[in-house]
Amino acid sequence: MGKYIRHASGFCALLLVALLVNAARVQVVQAGAYDGNPANRRSTIVRYQQPRGDILVGGSPVTGSKDTREQLRYERTYLDGPLYAPVTGFASQKYGTTFLEHAEDGVLSGTDPLLAPFPLWNDVSRSVSPAGNVLTTLDRAAQQAAYRGLAGRKGAVAAIEPSTGRILALVSTPSYDPAELSGNSEAATAAWARLNNDPDKPMLNRAVRQTYPPGSTFKVVTAAAALDADVVTDLDARTDSPDPYRLPGATTRLTNEGDGCRNASLRVAFEWSCNTVFAKLGVDVGVRDMKDTAEAFGFNDTRTRVPFSAATSTFDTRVDKAQLALSSIGQYNTRATPLQMAMVAAAVADDGQLHTPYLVERTVRQGGETVAGSGPHPVLQVMRPSTAVRLKELMTGVVTEGTGTNAAIRGATVGGKTGTAQHGIGNSGVPYAWFVSWAQGDGDMEPKVAVAVVVEDASADRGEISGGGDAAPIARDVMRAVLGR
Repeated sequence: MGKYIRHASGFCALLLVALLVNAARVQVVQAGAYDGNPANRRSTIVRYQQPRGDILVGGSPVTGSKDTREQLRYERTYLDGPLYAPVTGFASQKYGTTFLEHAEDGVLSGTDPLLAPFPLWNDVSRSVSPAGNVLTTLDRAAQQAAYRGLAGRKGAVAAIEPSTGRILALVSTPSYDPAELSGNSEAATAAWARLNNDPDKPMLNRAVRQTYPPGSTFKVVTAAAALDADVVTDLDARTDSPDPYRLPGATTRLTNEGDGCRNASLRVAFEWSCNTVFAKLGVDVGVRDMKDTAEAFGFNDTRTRVPFSAATSTFDTRVDKAQLALSSIGQYNTRATPLQMAMVAAAVADDGQLHTPYLVERTVRQGGETVAGSGPHPVLQVMRPSTAVRLKELMTGVVTEGTGTNAAIRGATVGGKTGTAQHGIGNSGVPYAWFVSWAQGDGDMEPKVAVAVVVEDASADRGEISGGGDAAPIARDVMRAVLGR
Protein backbone atom coordinates (compact mmCIF):
# COMPACT_ATOMS: atom_id res chain seq x y z
CA MET A 1 0.00 0.00 0.00
CA GLY A 2 2.86 2.37 0.92
CA LYS A 3 4.35 1.79 -2.51
CA TYR A 4 1.20 3.07 -4.26
CA ILE A 5 1.02 6.10 -1.95
CA ARG A 6 4.62 6.99 -2.83
CA HIS A 7 3.87 6.68 -6.55
CA ALA A 8 0.74 8.81 -6.19
CA SER A 9 2.64 11.43 -4.17
CA GLY A 10 5.40 11.56 -6.77
CA PHE A 11 2.89 11.89 -9.58
CA CYS A 12 1.11 14.72 -7.72
CA ALA A 13 4.42 16.48 -7.16
CA LEU A 14 5.20 16.13 -10.87
CA LEU A 15 1.82 17.62 -11.76
CA LEU A 16 2.47 20.50 -9.34
CA VAL A 17 5.84 21.22 -10.94
CA ALA A 18 4.25 21.09 -14.40
CA LEU A 19 1.55 23.48 -13.23
CA LEU A 20 4.14 25.92 -11.85
CA VAL A 21 6.23 25.69 -15.03
CA ASN A 22 3.19 26.37 -17.16
CA ALA A 23 2.13 29.28 -14.94
CA ALA A 24 5.64 30.75 -15.26
CA ARG A 25 5.52 30.25 -19.02
CA VAL A 26 2.18 32.05 -19.30
CA GLN A 27 2.87 34.84 -16.81
CA VAL A 28 6.54 35.53 -17.57
CA VAL A 29 7.73 34.11 -20.88
CA GLN A 30 4.54 34.72 -22.87
CA ALA A 31 3.25 37.73 -20.92
CA GLY A 32 4.09 40.14 -23.72
CA ALA A 33 2.26 38.09 -26.31
CA TYR A 34 -0.86 37.86 -24.16
CA ASP A 35 -0.74 41.56 -23.29
CA GLY A 36 -0.49 42.43 -26.98
CA ASN A 37 -3.24 40.08 -28.10
CA PRO A 38 -6.16 42.11 -29.50
CA ALA A 39 -8.57 39.74 -27.79
CA ASN A 40 -7.15 40.64 -24.35
CA ARG A 41 -9.05 43.70 -23.17
CA ARG A 42 -7.71 43.62 -19.62
CA SER A 43 -5.01 46.27 -20.16
CA THR A 44 -7.50 48.48 -21.99
CA ILE A 45 -10.03 48.15 -19.19
CA VAL A 46 -7.36 48.93 -16.58
CA ARG A 47 -6.18 51.93 -18.62
CA TYR A 48 -9.61 53.56 -18.46
CA GLN A 49 -10.45 52.63 -14.87
CA GLN A 50 -9.03 55.90 -13.54
CA PRO A 51 -9.25 59.53 -14.73
CA ARG A 52 -6.62 60.56 -17.23
CA GLY A 53 -4.16 63.26 -16.17
CA ASP A 54 -4.63 66.80 -17.43
CA ILE A 55 -2.84 69.08 -19.88
CA LEU A 56 -2.49 72.54 -18.35
CA VAL A 57 -2.23 75.99 -19.93
CA GLY A 58 -1.25 78.82 -17.62
CA GLY A 59 -1.77 76.55 -14.62
CA SER A 60 -5.36 75.63 -15.55
CA PRO A 61 -6.45 72.34 -17.18
CA VAL A 62 -7.78 72.36 -20.71
CA THR A 63 -8.66 68.66 -20.50
CA GLY A 64 -10.67 66.49 -18.12
CA SER A 65 -12.22 63.05 -17.67
CA LYS A 66 -15.89 61.97 -17.61
CA ASP A 67 -17.14 58.94 -15.67
CA THR A 68 -19.32 56.97 -18.10
CA ARG A 69 -19.99 54.07 -15.65
CA GLU A 70 -19.25 51.68 -18.52
CA GLN A 71 -16.55 49.02 -18.82
CA LEU A 72 -14.14 51.57 -20.27
CA ARG A 73 -15.05 53.87 -17.46
CA TYR A 74 -13.37 57.25 -17.97
CA GLU A 75 -13.65 59.17 -21.22
CA ARG A 76 -11.56 62.21 -22.21
CA THR A 77 -13.12 65.68 -22.21
CA TYR A 78 -11.75 68.98 -23.53
CA LEU A 79 -12.25 72.61 -22.60
CA ASP A 80 -12.11 74.86 -25.69
CA GLY A 81 -11.24 71.76 -27.73
CA PRO A 82 -10.86 73.43 -31.15
CA LEU A 83 -8.60 76.14 -29.68
CA TYR A 84 -6.09 73.69 -28.23
CA ALA A 85 -6.50 70.72 -30.59
CA PRO A 86 -3.17 71.34 -32.42
CA VAL A 87 -1.46 71.04 -29.03
CA THR A 88 -3.44 68.41 -27.13
CA GLY A 89 -4.40 66.20 -30.06
CA PHE A 90 -7.00 63.60 -29.07
CA ALA A 91 -7.13 60.64 -26.68
CA SER A 92 -9.65 58.20 -28.08
CA GLN A 93 -10.73 54.83 -26.72
CA LYS A 94 -11.12 53.75 -30.35
CA TYR A 95 -8.48 55.61 -32.37
CA GLY A 96 -5.58 56.03 -29.98
CA THR A 97 -3.73 59.26 -29.21
CA THR A 98 -2.04 62.14 -31.05
CA PHE A 99 0.23 65.12 -30.28
CA LEU A 100 0.70 65.81 -26.53
CA GLU A 101 -1.85 63.15 -25.64
CA HIS A 102 0.46 60.71 -27.42
CA ALA A 103 3.90 62.13 -26.61
CA GLU A 104 3.08 62.33 -22.87
CA ASP A 105 0.77 59.31 -22.72
CA GLY A 106 2.84 57.56 -20.05
CA VAL A 107 2.37 60.43 -17.62
CA LEU A 108 -1.24 61.14 -18.55
CA SER A 109 -2.31 57.47 -18.33
CA GLY A 110 -0.34 56.74 -15.14
CA THR A 111 1.91 54.10 -16.74
CA ASP A 112 5.15 56.10 -16.60
CA PRO A 113 7.47 54.33 -14.08
CA LEU A 114 8.59 57.73 -12.77
CA LEU A 115 5.09 58.28 -11.33
CA ALA A 116 5.37 55.27 -9.02
CA PRO A 117 7.08 55.60 -5.63
CA PHE A 118 7.99 51.87 -5.90
CA PRO A 119 8.23 51.00 -9.63
CA LEU A 120 9.26 47.40 -8.97
CA TRP A 121 6.11 46.75 -6.93
CA ASN A 122 3.99 48.19 -9.75
CA ASP A 123 5.67 45.78 -12.17
CA VAL A 124 4.92 42.81 -9.92
CA SER A 125 1.37 43.82 -9.00
CA ARG A 126 0.61 45.26 -12.46
CA SER A 127 -1.02 48.21 -10.73
CA VAL A 128 -1.22 51.69 -12.29
CA SER A 129 -0.11 54.84 -10.48
CA PRO A 130 -2.42 57.85 -10.29
CA ALA A 131 -2.06 59.79 -13.56
CA GLY A 132 0.19 62.83 -13.72
CA ASN A 133 -0.31 66.21 -15.37
CA VAL A 134 1.51 68.00 -18.18
CA LEU A 135 2.25 71.73 -17.86
CA THR A 136 2.65 73.43 -21.23
CA THR A 137 4.54 76.59 -22.19
CA LEU A 138 1.50 78.13 -23.92
CA ASP A 139 0.41 81.69 -23.28
CA ARG A 140 -3.39 81.52 -23.06
CA ALA A 141 -3.92 85.10 -24.32
CA ALA A 142 -1.60 84.57 -27.30
CA GLN A 143 -3.31 81.30 -28.22
CA GLN A 144 -6.72 82.96 -28.12
CA ALA A 145 -5.52 85.97 -30.14
CA ALA A 146 -4.12 83.70 -32.86
CA TYR A 147 -7.31 81.64 -33.05
CA ARG A 148 -9.52 84.74 -33.20
CA GLY A 149 -7.32 86.31 -35.86
CA LEU A 150 -7.49 83.33 -38.20
CA ALA A 151 -11.27 83.26 -37.70
CA GLY A 152 -11.68 79.80 -39.21
CA ARG A 153 -9.75 80.53 -42.42
CA LYS A 154 -7.22 77.93 -43.50
CA GLY A 155 -3.95 78.83 -41.87
CA ALA A 156 -1.71 78.56 -38.86
CA VAL A 157 0.19 80.56 -36.25
CA ALA A 158 3.30 79.67 -34.28
CA ALA A 159 4.77 81.94 -31.60
CA ILE A 160 8.02 81.42 -29.67
CA GLU A 161 9.80 83.18 -26.82
CA PRO A 162 13.15 83.97 -28.51
CA SER A 163 15.34 83.84 -25.40
CA THR A 164 14.19 80.36 -24.31
CA GLY A 165 12.47 78.54 -27.19
CA ARG A 166 9.21 78.23 -25.20
CA ILE A 167 6.28 77.86 -27.60
CA LEU A 168 3.70 80.49 -26.66
CA ALA A 169 1.05 79.77 -29.28
CA LEU A 170 0.36 76.97 -31.74
CA VAL A 171 -2.88 77.34 -33.70
CA SER A 172 -4.21 75.63 -36.82
CA THR A 173 -7.54 76.35 -38.50
CA PRO A 174 -10.06 75.15 -39.40
CA SER A 175 -9.98 73.04 -36.27
CA TYR A 176 -12.16 70.39 -34.61
CA ASP A 177 -13.29 69.28 -31.15
CA PRO A 178 -11.19 66.28 -29.99
CA ALA A 179 -13.99 65.31 -27.59
CA GLU A 180 -15.96 64.00 -30.57
CA LEU A 181 -13.45 61.15 -30.84
CA SER A 182 -13.00 60.35 -27.15
CA GLY A 183 -15.40 57.43 -26.76
CA ASN A 184 -16.00 54.20 -28.65
CA SER A 185 -19.61 54.79 -29.66
CA GLU A 186 -21.14 55.05 -33.11
CA ALA A 187 -21.02 58.83 -32.71
CA ALA A 188 -17.22 58.67 -32.43
CA THR A 189 -17.07 56.47 -35.52
CA ALA A 190 -19.24 58.90 -37.48
CA ALA A 191 -17.14 61.87 -36.33
CA TRP A 192 -13.93 60.08 -37.37
CA ALA A 193 -15.31 59.44 -40.87
CA ARG A 194 -16.61 62.99 -41.22
CA LEU A 195 -13.36 64.64 -40.08
CA ASN A 196 -11.17 62.45 -42.27
CA ASN A 197 -13.33 63.08 -45.34
CA ASP A 198 -13.55 66.84 -44.80
CA PRO A 199 -11.69 68.55 -47.71
CA ASP A 200 -10.57 71.33 -45.33
CA LYS A 201 -8.64 68.74 -43.26
CA PRO A 202 -9.49 70.05 -39.78
CA MET A 203 -7.33 67.41 -38.08
CA LEU A 204 -4.22 68.52 -40.00
CA ASN A 205 -1.89 70.45 -37.71
CA ARG A 206 -0.85 73.14 -40.16
CA ALA A 207 1.45 74.82 -37.64
CA VAL A 208 3.89 71.90 -37.39
CA ARG A 209 2.82 69.19 -39.85
CA GLN A 210 2.21 71.22 -43.04
CA THR A 211 4.95 72.82 -45.13
CA TYR A 212 4.37 75.76 -47.46
CA PRO A 213 6.50 77.74 -49.88
CA PRO A 214 7.59 80.56 -47.53
CA GLY A 215 7.79 83.15 -50.29
CA SER A 216 9.41 86.43 -49.39
CA THR A 217 9.66 85.62 -45.68
CA PHE A 218 12.60 83.39 -46.70
CA LYS A 219 14.44 86.56 -47.68
CA VAL A 220 15.36 86.85 -44.00
CA VAL A 221 17.46 83.69 -44.48
CA THR A 222 18.92 84.94 -47.78
CA ALA A 223 19.82 88.28 -46.23
CA ALA A 224 21.50 86.50 -43.32
CA ALA A 225 23.55 84.38 -45.73
CA ALA A 226 24.57 87.44 -47.78
CA LEU A 227 25.62 89.41 -44.70
CA ASP A 228 27.48 86.50 -43.09
CA ALA A 229 29.32 85.78 -46.36
CA ASP A 230 30.16 89.51 -46.78
CA VAL A 231 28.47 89.53 -50.17
CA VAL A 232 26.74 92.62 -48.75
CA THR A 233 28.66 94.83 -46.33
CA ASP A 234 26.60 98.03 -46.46
CA LEU A 235 22.82 97.98 -46.04
CA ASP A 236 22.46 101.20 -48.03
CA ALA A 237 24.87 100.51 -50.89
CA ARG A 238 23.40 99.98 -54.35
CA THR A 239 23.39 96.39 -55.53
CA ASP A 240 24.10 95.21 -59.04
CA SER A 241 20.56 93.94 -59.58
CA PRO A 242 18.82 94.41 -62.94
CA ASP A 243 15.05 94.60 -63.18
CA PRO A 244 13.85 92.35 -64.72
CA TYR A 245 16.45 89.74 -63.78
CA ARG A 246 17.06 86.92 -66.25
CA LEU A 247 17.59 83.68 -64.37
CA PRO A 248 21.10 82.27 -65.04
CA GLY A 249 21.13 79.77 -67.88
CA ALA A 250 17.44 80.31 -68.64
CA THR A 251 15.20 82.58 -70.65
CA THR A 252 12.83 83.27 -67.74
CA ARG A 253 12.83 86.87 -66.53
CA LEU A 254 12.01 87.57 -62.92
CA THR A 255 10.10 90.76 -62.15
CA ASN A 256 8.81 92.64 -59.10
CA GLU A 257 5.36 93.68 -57.94
CA GLY A 258 6.43 97.32 -57.61
CA ASP A 259 8.92 99.83 -58.98
CA GLY A 260 12.24 100.99 -57.59
CA CYS A 261 13.97 97.61 -57.33
CA ARG A 262 16.62 98.09 -60.04
CA ASN A 263 20.00 98.12 -58.24
CA ALA A 264 18.18 98.75 -54.96
CA SER A 265 20.11 98.63 -51.70
CA LEU A 266 19.54 95.69 -49.37
CA ARG A 267 17.53 97.97 -47.07
CA VAL A 268 15.17 99.12 -49.82
CA ALA A 269 14.95 95.64 -51.32
CA PHE A 270 14.07 94.15 -47.94
CA GLU A 271 11.47 96.79 -47.07
CA TRP A 272 9.73 96.49 -50.44
CA SER A 273 10.45 92.79 -51.01
CA CYS A 274 12.32 93.04 -54.33
CA ASN A 275 12.47 89.56 -55.85
CA THR A 276 15.14 90.48 -58.37
CA VAL A 277 17.60 91.67 -55.73
CA PHE A 278 17.24 88.61 -53.51
CA ALA A 279 17.25 86.09 -56.36
CA LYS A 280 20.56 87.51 -57.56
CA LEU A 281 21.88 87.68 -53.99
CA GLY A 282 21.21 83.96 -53.55
CA VAL A 283 23.17 83.19 -56.72
CA ASP A 284 26.03 85.46 -55.60
CA VAL A 285 26.15 83.79 -52.19
CA GLY A 286 26.23 80.33 -53.77
CA VAL A 287 24.63 76.98 -52.97
CA ARG A 288 27.04 76.01 -50.21
CA ASP A 289 26.66 79.15 -48.09
CA MET A 290 22.91 79.33 -48.71
CA LYS A 291 22.62 75.68 -47.63
CA ASP A 292 24.74 76.22 -44.52
CA THR A 293 22.67 79.21 -43.41
CA ALA A 294 19.31 77.56 -44.12
CA GLU A 295 20.32 74.41 -42.26
CA ALA A 296 21.62 76.46 -39.32
CA PHE A 297 18.12 77.89 -39.00
CA GLY A 298 16.67 74.35 -38.98
CA PHE A 299 15.88 73.56 -42.61
CA ASN A 300 16.49 69.93 -43.69
CA ASP A 301 16.50 68.81 -40.02
CA THR A 302 14.46 65.62 -39.73
CA ARG A 303 14.76 65.44 -35.91
CA THR A 304 12.61 68.39 -34.83
CA ARG A 305 10.30 67.41 -31.96
CA VAL A 306 8.35 69.68 -29.59
CA PRO A 307 7.92 66.90 -28.14
CA PHE A 308 5.78 65.48 -30.97
CA SER A 309 7.41 65.43 -34.38
CA ALA A 310 7.28 68.29 -36.86
CA ALA A 311 7.37 68.07 -40.64
CA THR A 312 10.80 68.72 -42.14
CA SER A 313 11.26 72.16 -43.67
CA THR A 314 13.37 71.87 -46.79
CA PHE A 315 15.93 73.82 -48.77
CA ASP A 316 16.97 71.93 -51.90
CA THR A 317 20.76 71.67 -52.16
CA ARG A 318 20.89 70.00 -55.58
CA VAL A 319 19.99 72.96 -57.74
CA ASP A 320 21.39 74.88 -60.68
CA LYS A 321 21.78 78.65 -60.54
CA ALA A 322 18.31 79.39 -61.89
CA GLN A 323 16.75 77.08 -59.32
CA LEU A 324 18.93 78.59 -56.60
CA ALA A 325 17.67 82.06 -57.53
CA LEU A 326 14.06 80.91 -57.09
CA SER A 327 14.89 78.99 -53.90
CA SER A 328 16.41 82.15 -52.43
CA ILE A 329 13.07 83.97 -52.65
CA GLY A 330 11.18 81.10 -51.02
CA GLN A 331 9.97 79.39 -54.18
CA TYR A 332 11.00 76.32 -56.22
CA ASN A 333 11.43 73.45 -53.68
CA THR A 334 11.86 75.61 -50.59
CA ARG A 335 9.23 74.59 -48.03
CA ALA A 336 8.68 75.59 -44.40
CA THR A 337 6.31 75.01 -41.52
CA PRO A 338 5.02 78.04 -39.62
CA LEU A 339 7.00 76.75 -36.63
CA GLN A 340 10.18 76.84 -38.72
CA MET A 341 9.58 80.43 -39.82
CA ALA A 342 8.89 81.44 -36.20
CA MET A 343 12.30 79.92 -35.41
CA VAL A 344 13.86 82.12 -38.10
CA ALA A 345 12.33 85.26 -36.60
CA ALA A 346 13.32 84.15 -33.08
CA ALA A 347 16.96 83.68 -34.08
CA VAL A 348 17.10 87.20 -35.48
CA ALA A 349 15.48 88.58 -32.33
CA ASP A 350 17.95 86.81 -30.00
CA ASP A 351 21.18 88.10 -31.54
CA GLY A 352 21.56 85.17 -33.91
CA GLN A 353 20.99 82.46 -31.31
CA LEU A 354 18.39 79.78 -31.97
CA HIS A 355 16.89 78.04 -28.94
CA THR A 356 15.30 74.70 -29.73
CA PRO A 357 11.50 75.17 -29.43
CA TYR A 358 9.63 73.15 -26.81
CA LEU A 359 6.03 72.86 -25.64
CA VAL A 360 6.21 71.04 -22.28
CA GLU A 361 7.48 72.99 -19.26
CA ARG A 362 7.35 70.02 -16.90
CA THR A 363 5.35 66.97 -15.91
CA VAL A 364 4.05 66.52 -12.36
CA ARG A 365 2.36 63.96 -10.11
CA GLN A 366 -1.17 64.53 -8.88
CA GLY A 367 0.23 66.12 -5.75
CA GLY A 368 2.25 68.63 -7.77
CA GLU A 369 5.71 67.09 -7.34
CA THR A 370 7.81 67.42 -10.48
CA VAL A 371 8.36 64.19 -12.39
CA ALA A 372 10.48 65.69 -15.15
CA GLY A 373 11.45 69.19 -16.22
CA SER A 374 11.82 70.46 -19.73
CA GLY A 375 15.52 69.58 -19.62
CA PRO A 376 18.36 71.38 -21.40
CA HIS A 377 17.56 72.75 -24.83
CA PRO A 378 20.37 73.15 -27.38
CA VAL A 379 21.29 76.69 -28.38
CA LEU A 380 22.86 77.29 -31.79
CA GLN A 381 24.57 80.43 -33.07
CA VAL A 382 23.10 80.48 -36.56
CA MET A 383 24.63 83.78 -37.70
CA ARG A 384 27.09 86.39 -36.51
CA PRO A 385 25.64 88.65 -33.79
CA SER A 386 26.45 91.65 -35.99
CA THR A 387 24.40 90.09 -38.80
CA ALA A 388 21.46 89.65 -36.43
CA VAL A 389 21.70 93.31 -35.40
CA ARG A 390 21.50 94.43 -39.01
CA LEU A 391 18.63 92.04 -39.75
CA LYS A 392 16.71 93.45 -36.79
CA GLU A 393 17.25 96.88 -38.32
CA LEU A 394 15.96 95.67 -41.68
CA MET A 395 12.92 93.97 -40.17
CA THR A 396 12.09 97.05 -38.11
CA GLY A 397 12.17 99.09 -41.32
CA VAL A 398 9.58 96.78 -42.90
CA VAL A 399 7.12 97.66 -40.11
CA THR A 400 7.89 101.37 -39.89
CA GLU A 401 8.26 102.16 -43.58
CA GLY A 402 7.68 99.09 -45.75
CA THR A 403 5.07 96.44 -46.42
CA GLY A 404 4.43 95.43 -42.79
CA THR A 405 3.00 98.60 -41.24
CA ASN A 406 -0.12 96.72 -40.15
CA ALA A 407 2.02 94.96 -37.51
CA ALA A 408 3.05 98.13 -35.68
CA ILE A 409 2.34 98.25 -31.92
CA ARG A 410 2.32 101.44 -29.88
CA GLY A 411 4.92 101.27 -27.11
CA ALA A 412 6.93 98.47 -28.72
CA THR A 413 9.60 97.89 -31.35
CA VAL A 414 8.38 95.43 -33.97
CA GLY A 415 10.35 93.82 -36.77
CA GLY A 416 8.72 91.86 -39.55
CA LYS A 417 8.78 90.50 -43.07
CA THR A 418 5.82 89.99 -45.39
CA GLY A 419 5.54 87.22 -47.90
CA THR A 420 3.23 86.15 -50.71
CA ALA A 421 3.93 82.59 -51.79
CA GLN A 422 2.80 81.42 -55.23
CA HIS A 423 1.66 77.83 -55.65
CA GLY A 424 -0.44 75.56 -57.81
CA ILE A 425 -0.04 74.61 -61.46
CA GLY A 426 1.34 77.65 -63.23
CA ASN A 427 1.04 79.56 -59.92
CA SER A 428 -2.73 79.56 -60.43
CA GLY A 429 -3.64 79.16 -56.76
CA VAL A 430 -4.52 82.08 -54.49
CA PRO A 431 -1.15 83.07 -52.99
CA TYR A 432 -0.43 82.13 -49.40
CA ALA A 433 -0.13 85.21 -47.20
CA TRP A 434 2.83 85.10 -44.79
CA PHE A 435 4.14 87.33 -42.04
CA VAL A 436 7.05 86.66 -39.68
CA SER A 437 7.91 89.04 -36.88
CA TRP A 438 9.25 89.72 -33.40
CA ALA A 439 8.36 92.33 -30.80
CA GLN A 440 10.04 94.01 -27.85
CA GLY A 441 8.18 96.30 -25.44
CA ASP A 442 9.75 99.69 -24.76
CA GLY A 443 10.37 98.66 -21.16
CA ASP A 444 11.73 95.18 -21.97
CA MET A 445 15.41 94.23 -22.04
CA GLU A 446 14.97 91.82 -24.95
CA PRO A 447 12.37 90.73 -27.53
CA LYS A 448 9.58 88.77 -25.88
CA VAL A 449 7.95 87.00 -28.81
CA ALA A 450 8.58 85.84 -32.37
CA VAL A 451 5.63 84.93 -34.57
CA ALA A 452 4.95 83.31 -37.92
CA VAL A 453 1.53 83.47 -39.57
CA VAL A 454 0.36 81.85 -42.79
CA VAL A 455 -3.11 82.30 -44.29
CA GLU A 456 -3.94 79.91 -47.11
CA ASP A 457 -7.08 81.60 -48.39
CA ALA A 458 -5.94 85.22 -48.26
CA SER A 459 -8.61 87.72 -49.23
CA ALA A 460 -6.32 90.27 -50.86
CA ASP A 461 -6.12 90.66 -54.62
CA ARG A 462 -3.32 88.74 -56.31
CA GLY A 463 -1.53 91.99 -57.15
CA GLU A 464 -1.43 93.17 -53.55
CA ILE A 465 1.15 92.23 -50.93
CA SER A 466 -1.31 90.13 -48.97
CA GLY A 467 1.17 89.16 -46.25
CA GLY A 468 0.87 92.69 -44.92
CA GLY A 469 -2.90 92.79 -45.31
CA ASP A 470 -3.98 89.32 -44.15
CA ALA A 471 -1.24 87.90 -41.94
CA ALA A 472 0.38 90.95 -40.30
CA PRO A 473 -2.71 91.99 -38.27
CA ILE A 474 -2.92 88.48 -36.81
CA ALA A 475 0.76 88.56 -35.84
CA ARG A 476 0.24 92.01 -34.30
CA ASP A 477 -2.58 90.76 -32.08
CA VAL A 478 -0.54 87.77 -30.92
CA MET A 479 2.45 89.98 -30.11
CA ARG A 480 0.23 92.44 -28.26
CA ALA A 481 -1.20 89.60 -26.18
CA VAL A 482 2.28 88.45 -25.13
CA LEU A 483 3.45 91.99 -24.39
CA GLY A 484 0.30 92.60 -22.36
CA ARG A 485 -0.85 95.51 -24.51
